[in-house]
Amino acid sequence: MRDFQTPGRSEVLATEGMCATSHPLAAKTALDILQQGGNAMDAAIAGAVLLGICEPQMTGLGGDCFVLFNRAGEDEVRALNGSGRAPAAADAEKLRAQGLTAVPLNTADAVTIPGAVDAFCHLAETEGTLGLDAILQPAIHYAETGVPVAPRVAFDWRTGASTLQGAARSHYLINDQAPDAGQVFRSPGQAEVLSQIARDGRDAFYSGDIAEDMITALTQRGGTHKAVDFLATSCTKTHPVSGPYKGLELVEHPPNGQGATAILLLNILKNFELASLDPFGVERLHIEAEASKLAYDARNRFIADPDHTTHADRFLDQGVADKLAALIDPKRAMPAAAPLTEAIHKDTVYITVVDRDRMAVSLIYSIFHSFGSGIASEKYGILLQNRGAGFTLQAGHPNELGGGKRPMHTIIPGILKQNGRILMPFGVMGGAYQPTGHARFVSNLTDHGMDMQASMDAPRAFADNGVLKLERGIPPSTAQQLRDLGHTVAISETPLGGAQAIRICENGILKGASDPRKDGCALGY
Repeated sequence: MRDFQTPGRSEVLATEGMCATSHPLAAKTALDILQQGGNAMDAAIAGAVLLGICEPQMTGLGGDCFVLFNRAGEDEVRALNGSGRAPAAADAEKLRAQGLTAVPLNTADAVTIPGAVDAFCHLAETEGTLGLDAILQPAIHYAETGVPVAPRVAFDWRTGASTLQGAARSHYLINDQAPDAGQVFRSPGQAEVLSQIARDGRDAFYSGDIAEDMITALTQRGGTHKAVDFLATSCTKTHPVSGPYKGLELVEHPPNGQGATAILLLNILKNFELASLDPFGVERLHIEAEASKLAYDARNRFIADPDHTTHADRFLDQGVADKLAALIDPKRAMPAAAPLTEAIHKDTVYITVVDRDRMAVSLIYSIFHSFGSGIASEKYGILLQNRGAGFTLQAGHPNELGGGKRPMHTIIPGILKQNGRILMPFGVMGGAYQPTGHARFVSNLTDHGMDMQASMDAPRAFADNGVLKLERGIPPSTAQQLRDLGHTVAISETPLGGAQAIRICENGILKGASDPRKDGCALGY
């Protein structure tokens, strides 16, 4: 039980249905859909699409998604890959010939075809009950009438506003400035796009006037994107990957997402008695940082488009993890794994919904960097993701940029199972941090006996590209001890990620938790 004399929040308890996400309007919308007779998939899609209006720096129709879910009455976890592909004419050699060693972030070369809309339409048809028109009405309403900008959103908007270029500035700035908290943001162009999708389905987005608007914005900036690339976009059913940790089973989306990295990281951590350590002490932070370096090195070398990924099975192999764990010196930091050219950042939204029939949806949806590529279509204001910056230009690498390929993705939805039963859909936003965030969340629950909310509230650390980033909640004395072990320590300029989770209790109660690093909440009824 938490100390009620210190700041914090309680877990939310309910019986019929619940949503946890990073914006209150999206959480309320998801509950409204449930109460209208929709299921968890209907509610998750409705909330997710609205998040693109509430948090446009994080996500939108020009982005990608990954989804884990079960059907009512089943404990089988299903997976859907809603990530888009590079245009057919994408050419790594062309960029290398320009002297480039990485895909430039804010150019048309970084824009992959948006995959989320196709995935949402597919899931609404195959798993939902209400239909697209009902699901999209809340987002259409808020896009037309406007959303008051929330405090964390305003902070992120100011940080990312310099990315916006051309038409994006008129669509996403107010009087050429990032909006302040409380100012109302409207997107009539997106309201029209959503209305057309509600009426005509995914073809309204991937062909005709809307697709042409996106293609024109890209070709004006040297993009090779064609109408056929948009028409060919299609989500893919996949099979989750999973691994055990102290009585729980962590279920992740397979490559091209980085979820297997979290399983490898937990397998490495099994070699250490984390339960005996101070959860916020130097020993635990050091071991977690070292294990992250090793797991991420494997990710960087092997995770790519599933048609090109190699050695994916090694991420689940405990023997491989044990050998990596043996490389960790409890008294000394190892040099960071060689940095790669893939751009890794932190801008994403996550939503989880559980309904009265205990269908659980774990959905993550993103345009990658803050405001994606910074390129938006002229007429409708669709911000286009820069997921192509997740490719490498290293010749022969499995994740080398290539026509029709999907890049390595940072976004990963998660589900925990226990004794074969779905226990907890959860997610941790934060780009590259996400596998570490998943592992830390699971370890907090199991090794240190924290509830979901305490696990989220706890201060975080992340070994990222040679620097051990610490949140301000970690004491200066601990930071100094980490420096003494050889870590290059820096206090993170922004919070590390943001988490959401719902626990499905055996007595029929739902418990929800939402990260205070975001503006959102868990709501139930």
